[in-house]
Amino acid sequence: MAKILLGVSGGIAAYKAVEFVRLATAAGHSLRVVMTASSRRFIGAATFEGILGSPVLTSEFEKDAMRGTFPGEELPEHEPIGHLALVESADLFLVAPASANTLAKLAHGQADSMLTTSFLACAAPRLVAPAMNDRMFSDPATTANIETLRQRGVVVIDPATGALASKGEYGVGRLPDPAGLLERVEVALRGDLSGLRVLVTAGGTREPIDPVRFIGNRSSGRMGFAIAERAAERGAEVSVIAANVALPTPPGVNRIEVETTADLAGACADAMPGCDLLLMAAAPADFRPASSSAEKLQREGDGLELELVPTADILESLSASARSGQTLVGFAAEHGGDGEGRAALKLRRKGLDLIVMNDVSDCRIGFDSRENAVTLVSEKGSSRLDRADKRVIADRILDRSLEIHRESGD
Repeated sequence: MAKILLGVSGGIAAYKAVEFVRLATAAGHSLRVVMTASSRRFIGAATFEGILGSPVLTSEFEKDAMRGTFPGEELPEHEPIGHLALVESADLFLVAPASANTLAKLAHGQADSMLTTSFLACAAPRLVAPAMNDRMFSDPATTANIETLRQRGVVVIDPATGALASKGEYGVGRLPDPAGLLERVEVALRGDLSGLRVLVTAGGTREPIDPVRFIGNRSSGRMGFAIAERAAERGAEVSVIAANVALPTPPGVNRIEVETTADLAGACADAMPGCDLLLMAAAPADFRPASSSAEKLQREGDGLELELVPTADILESLSASARSGQTLVGFAAEHGGDGEGRAALKLRRKGLDLIVMNDVSDCRIGFDSRENAVTLVSEKGSSRLDRADKRVIADRILDRSLEIHRESGD
């Protein structure tokens, strides 16, 4: 099993780290624990040492009786540099709970404790689980620090919503239950999408009227980029075809830029043969101008008439040429009415494996929102995913896509 280095920072949620250690050792994993000085005000090192039978470290200057090894490993003959030896041996580093203070230090590369120096030196997968009051969590400084860590490839385990430490307070900021933390750790360790090639499209195409003006839509690409990010974190080889997306490329993702629907169709046709999962989250234009002007059109007369012609149906074309073993996921942005029924018709008409339907008439999950709520529609029926961060929704979409992909290979 795996060697897990657990970092515990200051916060009332530190007590959950004890249960995490118990569950992880029961599952066969080997653990070491490093703590910040403030975390020891909430829980004693002896509690962890009693479960693990190994010393807990707080300072990079204290001697490690186990010389950087994990339980069951042979001790080296020399005295290594503690924080370097620990992370060299670790298969994964989890910081839980990660306080606002510790997140700030990790985001800015500050190294003033055994936890922060070890984190900075760690080349293994790194995960952080923020836990704090909801007002601290939503502050722009904390939000920026979390985004910085994400961009550096650190997996951020989103906090849960519920009762907080302060009496009567309720909101986002709870450390997930220990069993949930262990599940996220084991997903990161095994990389359940490892060996799969995932192709994601994102954003909205633009059809030129002239060099300045275009016909487009309001898609931001956030949902597609969240899927690409989580697929890469779960071990897949990921390419994202981005249509006019003003978002940074997720770590470990290959990015292909396109502008028009024709560009998107060509890029998809080129990349499709080499993928196992296609998630078509982009919003291609349904119509384009019959012709575009090479020069900027001048404002003259009473108006401007445009003749629009249909664009190619990219997903239908890709479905027709799909090889055995490929799984195709389409997206349907609906606006009221029987959206689920229309999504089911689209599923059958285009020969898809799954449709992700969202109702963009809901302003809370509309264009450019950081949250989404979707319905997953397949031949086996439909399931509703309630409103959540798009990274959470991305995971559930990937879970269902992977399930369908494995079923098709039986």
